[in-house]
Amino acid sequence: MEPLSTWENLLLGALALLMIFWMKPGIKAAMEKSKTTKSDRPGLLIPPVLVALFVVFLIATVKP
Repeated sequence: MEPLSTWENLLLGALALLMIFWMKPGIKAAMEKSKTTKSDRPGLLIPPVLVALFVVFLIATVKP
């Protein structure tokens, strides 16, 4: 695959800036909402811990 030419790089940069400015109001609102809501750390940590425990359980049942 060939590297992108200069005009393609400029076009991609302009498109990235356009997307940032287009989504800025939503991003700003989401940041404000995240500051006022309480953290949901247990909801983030419980599923991976349960999966790890299940994998350990499966390994333990297979060993003789």
